[in-house]
Amino acid sequence: MIQRSLEAAWPADLAPSDARVLLDAGRALLWADTTGLGRAQWPTVFAASGQALAPAFSAARWRVQAAVARREGAADRAVVHLVWAGADRGGAYAEGRIADWYFVRSLSKEEGSLWIPQPRT
Repeated sequence: MIQRSLEAAWPADLAPSDARVLLDAGRALLWADTTGLGRAQWPTVFAASGQALAPAFSAARWRVQAAVARREGAADRAVVHLVWAGADRGGAYAEGRIADWYFVRSLSKEEGSLWIPQPRT
């Protein structure tokens, strides 16, 4: 239901292959951000502080409810909009949480087209 509502409100404007790549990356970033797991994969997004980070949300009680990837202004910019649910460290479970991850396309002769996640400001 949430997925259909998001898609109806925000029509697709990316190539399906780009949307898949962005959605996978957006989910992985949200997972790393909320659970603390896998942050090393994203060093430009999650600055290494040298300190252990307690996860803000339980990995056992976490899920993405809906997600869309869309252009953000220019053709080389995109946003992944996620609606998710999870239980925080205190055990409070909430649905309908919102997260946006922004990306810029980088063209590389060696690697082709890459979507680079942008650090949160």
